[in-house]
This record gives sequence, structure tokens and C-alpha cells, in this order.
Amino acid sequence: MKQDYYEILGVAKNASAAEIKKAYRKKAIEFHPDKNPGNKEAEEKFKLAAEAYEVLSDDNKKARYDQYGHAAFENGGGGHYGGHMNMEDIFSQFGDIFGGHFGGAFGGGFGGRSGGRVRVKGSNLRIRVKLTLEEIAKGVEKKVKVKRKVQAAGVSYKSCTTCNGSGQVMRVTQTILGRMQTSSTCPTCQGAGQQINNKPSGSDENGLTIHEETVAIKIPPGVSDGVQLKVTGKGNDAPGTNAVSGDLIVIIEELEHEKLKREGSNLHYDLYISFAEAALGSTKEIETVTGKVKIKIEEGTQSGKILRLRGKGLPSLEHYGEGDLLIHVNVWTPKSLSKKQKDFFEEMLHDENFIPKPSSTDKSFFDKVKDMFS
Repeated sequence: MKQDYYEILGVAKNASAAEIKKAYRKKAIEFHPDKNPGNKEAEEKFKLAAEAYEVLSDDNKKARYDQYGHAAFENGGGGHYGGHMNMEDIFSQFGDIFGGHFGGAFGGGFGGRSGGRVRVKGSNLRIRVKLTLEEIAKGVEKKVKVKRKVQAAGVSYKSCTTCNGSGQVMRVTQTILGRMQTSSTCPTCQGAGQQINNKPSGSDENGLTIHEETVAIKIPPGVSDGVQLKVTGKGNDAPGTNAVSGDLIVIIEELEHEKLKREGSNLHYDLYISFAEAALGSTKEIETVTGKVKIKIEEGTQSGKILRLRGKGLPSLEHYGEGDLLIHVNVWTPKSLSKKQKDFFEEMLHDENFIPKPSSTDKSFFDKVKDMFS
């Protein structure tokens, strides 16, 4: 079972952004690979802390995690969530949090920072994927065509002439306290340490070109409208030999079902039956997200009765089981009657069996609503 992100960082769920950042910095320094050479357990804890911080430091990701747990980021397509971040991503995204520790540069063996140079990440792409309730119930793999920027064939890059490949520029200024030396990100290469050397025909100023690619997205069962999934590395490329691709953010759009209404993991179905079926009893075929099922309508069924089919709803995204299908029975009152039918009902108007006599077992509307949500 995956460890809770709050437990990994040792913070409470109501911790502030500053407290989360402080806790991550403490863990990252404690388990940093430079401080624990060859220690696989420390390296694993270092990665877990970065994974937890990546989610909890982002308001949108944190909100999804608080609602759905780890399942909010599971898509079967890899990515940081559930598979841990790699060292390159950690140093690229969060290296500044370490401050002056370890000399401000991290082990080159991990492909992270080197001499202040940063690893440039391409921009993310966003798409919407429409799902039916049937697809949400079972989980599905969707193949979508994505137009993304990739490095053009034949493009080459050279060391930045402004910063000599360091990604940083040094400035010396004279102050009343003497000469002060400061460093800042190179304005030419934006810290990457490289600039374009050969730009192929048809590519942009960064040597990138548009490429259409088919991407397979594995969507887990139980997702809901608005949930976002991530496919790592399927966003836009960034320029340079030390760059990493952005991500593809998949936003789920739930299609409305013709007969079923969703409420969390539960489903609702309106069933209309006739006076005769309510009085004599009947068998009805009901549509569910996994196929049709037959249910029995007992004789004497009252309008407003709710029948519950356990486990016939939708699966929980957090793998807590399946919801239920709630069938709302409505006795249909005919709007026009023949003379023969009118004569029959007029004859039965004062018949003892047709006079309402609710018993203690016949629940009121409010009791039914209470039962429905319990």
C-alpha cells in the first residue's frame, strides 16, 4: 500500500505551504544522495519526499489528492505519481529549495544540475477525453492524436556564448562595502547552457517542429468529471541536448447517460410501472453500466419505493469497492381512460382495498431520502 504523502513529509493535512516546503527541504537534505552515497534506502526516501512535495506544493494536485488519494494520479501510463520521480526531474524542478547545501550543485551522475546549469523542461499540453458511464465503470484505454513540438531531425546545439555553457552569468559591482559578485540565470539560454547551432528548414527559432503522434492513455475505473491524469513526457520538447519533454495533462469529461444519473459511486434509475404492475407484481429489465438485469416488482408495490442493487454502481477511484444502483419506482397514473376503465375505478373508488392505509413499514418521503444517503 502506498505511503501517505503527509506522513512522508511529516506534516498535518492542514499544514501551510511554507510548512510543507520547510518539511520537504529538511527531508531532502537528510536523504540527499551526496550525503548518503550508495545508500539505496536513503535514495528511495529522497525520491518519495520529492514525489510528495510535487503534489502537496501544488494547490490543484493537493486538492485532488485530498479527495481521491493516490488513485487521482493513476493512469497506467507511467509518470511521477505511483512510480516515483527520477533524479533528473527532482533536481530540475526543486534544486533551488536546497539552497546553499552541497555547494549548490548536485551529483552529475544523476543528470541534474551542474555548475548552476538547469535542465529545461518543455511545456505541458492539455486535452479533454470524453467518457461514457460504461467506460468509467470498467476503465478504458483511449488512443488520441496529439500535435506536439519535437526537436527537428538534424538540429544541433552548442555551448551558450554568453555564459560559456554554465547557465549563469556573473556580475561584479562596486559598492561602499567593496566589490560584490552576484550570479543570475543567463538571459540568452535561460539557464540551459546551450543555444541553437544548426536550425533545420521548417523548424522554429529553437529548432522545434510540429509532430502528430498517437498516444495511448490508460484511464482507471471510477474517474469523474474534471479529474486530471498525467502522461509523462508526451508534452512539448524543449531545445537543447539536456532538455526533458513536458507532460500531457488529460482532463476527464463525463458524458451524460440517457437513463442513469450519477451521484458519487452510486447510480440512480427512474422506473415507471403501471397500476396493474404495482398491484399484481411484475418482472422488469433494468439497464446497468455492466449490462441488463431483471428485477422483481412485488405485488402491492407503492409509488416512491426505492430498490437497491448492491454493487451495481460505479467502482471507487480509491479502490474502496463499488457503489449501488438505486431504482426509484414510480407508479404511472394514466392521463385518459376509456368509459369501461372509468366505470371500473368509479366502482373501486370506495372499495376498502383502494383506500390508502399506510402502515409503519411504509416510509415517508423524508425517510426514503434519509435511507438513500445513508
